[in-house]
Amino acid sequence: MPFPEFEMPPVTPNMPRVVLVEPDCDHARKIARVLVKEGFALTCARSGEEGLGTIEETMPDLVVACTELPGMSGGQLARRLRLDALTRNIPILMLTEDASPGVEREGLESGADAYISKSAHPDLMVLRMRALLREGPELLQVDEASRLRRSRIVIVNSPREDEDEEDVVEDVPETTLGELLWRDGHTVTSIERSDDLIEGGWLRGADSPDCLVLELGSGEEDLKFCRLLDARRQAVLEAGGIPFRTLGIVEASRFRRQSSGEFFEAGIDDLVPSDIALEALAMRIRTLAQRRMAQDEFRQQEIERQQNALTLEAARAKAEMAEALAQANMELARTNEQLLQAQSKLVQTAKMASLGELVAGIAHEINNPLAFTIAHADTVTRTLKRLQGVNASDEAMALTKKGMSRLESMKLGLQRIQNLVLSLRRFSRLDESSFQKVDVPAALDTALALLAHKLGPGIVVEKDLQAPAELVCQPAFLNQVVMNIISNAADALADMSADGDVVRGRIVIASRLENGRYEMSISDDGPGLPHELRTRIFDPFFTTKPVGTGTGLGLAIAYSVMEAHDGAIEVTDANLPGGHGIGACFRLSLPVRMTEEGPVATGRAA
Repeated sequence: MPFPEFEMPPVTPNMPRVVLVEPDCDHARKIARVLVKEGFALTCARSGEEGLGTIEETMPDLVVACTELPGMSGGQLARRLRLDALTRNIPILMLTEDASPGVEREGLESGADAYISKSAHPDLMVLRMRALLREGPELLQVDEASRLRRSRIVIVNSPREDEDEEDVVEDVPETTLGELLWRDGHTVTSIERSDDLIEGGWLRGADSPDCLVLELGSGEEDLKFCRLLDARRQAVLEAGGIPFRTLGIVEASRFRRQSSGEFFEAGIDDLVPSDIALEALAMRIRTLAQRRMAQDEFRQQEIERQQNALTLEAARAKAEMAEALAQANMELARTNEQLLQAQSKLVQTAKMASLGELVAGIAHEINNPLAFTIAHADTVTRTLKRLQGVNASDEAMALTKKGMSRLESMKLGLQRIQNLVLSLRRFSRLDESSFQKVDVPAALDTALALLAHKLGPGIVVEKDLQAPAELVCQPAFLNQVVMNIISNAADALADMSADGDVVRGRIVIASRLENGRYEMSISDDGPGLPHELRTRIFDPFFTTKPVGTGTGLGLAIAYSVMEAHDGAIEVTDANLPGGHGIGACFRLSLPVRMTEEGPVATGRAA
């Protein structure tokens, strides 16, 4: 975007490259003057589409984007960047007029790394940008074990002075930060800050934390501790290790521009006030830890791809036979396929993590008033029953009886809502990465309850579960694989129905244990799947649905989950007796070993 009265200085190789996407010319000029003065090489765009093209052309070190853009929004721009393997690791800073927690949550879930109000002081914005740039694009070597582990969070508490027990009144919160992070699947350790804390090898070894959460004041001792941590992190990076992330919690009354700027200059990656909501704080911490782990996994994949590319070039130079060259090409194709699968896994992981947090919050907020209402409905019922025993007129008795009938109907509806809330909470708490005992019928009932809006009254679901009820596997086997296939079957039945008609059809879910394999099939009597598409439906981002209704990731993720179990998934014609169409049948097969607890999946992820 040109600036008629503002001339950009020449760009040098060492200048950080920034793309600013801002439709407001006046505000863009204001930001540009600050950034150029601070030594940034700046490129500007007015819209999301223009910004996306500029980013792909220049490959900047940082993107600063406004949430409200003409055409493509800032959140959509962030998602597009995260889906592209070339731009996924570029840090994104979102600018907004509204700095409320809800808007911040939406921005972080879209893939942004940080969120700042347009009214923030320019110096604070510059410090925030430099904190994001400190993460750096360097390729770091990570071992295979680090990809499969849980993220590790260390909470560093400020030193506590001894207090008289008689004068201390403890106020124990309902849920602590450590407990909330543990429920999200993180490994959490809480320690007290001390002078010798930075010494030793715990910050650089294989068990080093992914994120440090620091309780901070505004004194010089806190700033000194942050600088020492940043120096240790730089030493870890220079030694070829994996640097951790840091988040500081400052007393709300001291959370002002001057204090924030000092902590950012001291090396803190993110800073929040002490009165921030617990869920929002957990989301900030999880964003830092999961982004670090996702970047490390992608960097390892990139290193493998580069190594395989070098191997291919060497094979081409030395090969004297066509067979050797063909083999090298197959290896490169396999590596590219793994990169696509890793990309789809990262997208689905971020999506499921955000969805799980949102669902858990909604279920919690609904459950409390719901339990309160049901309890009082029982009280009113008992009161009306007592009134029936008191001498009264026939009209009063009739009204009492009518009131009790209405109360029973209300309780039935409230209990149905309570069951749906319970299903949502079960869905949000599943640990998708670990093997655990799963109650298959209960998990299927949860999936069907969450898909009730798609199934409707016209679709009949039949179950023929002959296999054992309990299976030790990844919950993703039922939560993502089976749920995605049932959802696709419902969509296929809807496509076969005429406009305005009630969707009708049949879905049959069957399971059995045979020859050391746990097998499950999901069949429907829809239009079926053409043979020419069956080899492509498991490819990432391939979909037969109209634009805007499907991402093409559901079956790709299902295929990856089955691979993690060393299992197989295949598609055949269903041909259900009395069905409306040929239909499709997805057959899932897992190798298992029998134990006292029942069948246990033997996949490599176990």
